Amino acid sequence: MSHAEGRLAKQARAGMPPRIRPARRGDVPAIVAMVHELAEFERAAEACHLTEEQLRAALFDDRPTLYGHVAVDGNDAPYGAALWFLNFSTWEGVHGVYLEDLYVRPGHRGTGAGAALLAELARICVDRGYRRLEWVMLDWNPAADFYASIGASVTENWLPYRLTGAALGQLAERASPNRR
Repeated sequence: MSHAEGRLAKQARAGMPPRIRPARRGDVPAIVAMVHELAEFERAAEACHLTEEQLRAALFDDRPTLYGHVAVDGNDAPYGAALWFLNFSTWEGVHGVYLEDLYVRPGHRGTGAGAALLAELARICVDRGYRRLEWVMLDWNPAADFYASIGASVTENWLPYRLTGAALGQLAERASPNRR
């Protein structure tokens, strides 16, 4: 972390609230770098293949499929990011927000940036009538206490499942050839 970054992080710890804004095209390289840093933190760096082109397309195509917000320093440089998309609850009958990634660079942790990013997503939910803000995390992640402190709870009795790779391809092969 540069001297200026350290000063800004110190100011944030001294009570200056983090500035949160929607991600912009120019933020893409920093956000991709943070996603890769997150993958390294989660001990899965080899599994992260996100490119700038992929993220730019997901965030900024005519019909985006992903949304992002960033925490920025005094020079408008991102040091934290939240990447999210809409889900839909058939039981509630409305959309919700699914938080795919939340990351704050180590030199800025403890500044309130993570809480501010989550608060912005909560505001979006409330403003738009969404009833859920959901995410998953690794069971060893020390953020569990932070999430509990803001009122989040573990979804009990629900287990996340995922199809990838060969299993995904094999199931796709079972789709009806008359599907159109």
